[in-house]
Amino acid sequence: MTVTAGHLLSGLPLTAAAEVFEPLVQGNGLRLERIVSTGQSTPAGEWMVQTWDEWVMLLAGEAGLMIEGEVAARELRPDDWINIPAGVRHRVERTSKGTVWLALHYNLSQS
Repeated sequence: MTVTAGHLLSGLPLTAAAEVFEPLVQGNGLRLERIVSTGQSTPAGEWMVQTWDEWVMLLAGEAGLMIEGEVAARELRPDDWINIPAGVRHRVERTSKGTVWLALHYNLSQS
């Protein structure tokens, strides 16, 4: 087994055509990843829906996250977090440059 370490806010891309997903830890029904956004959003009219639960914390930047059925996007700033259960339709309305997310994808029934 190898010990690994890093800094969540270092080595950030300044621009990218798509969000950058970097796995940090995974196994036994969970995956922890750093996601870096540089202004991306979910395409108009599209929704994300996942078969796993997702706990997300915003580490840097700002984002607007729309949950289906809500009247307005949730405004996220550093240290804000949200838990999105499997099957809940959601979309990223906007991100600022330098937005960094910490996302835990999990399915406890697989543990």
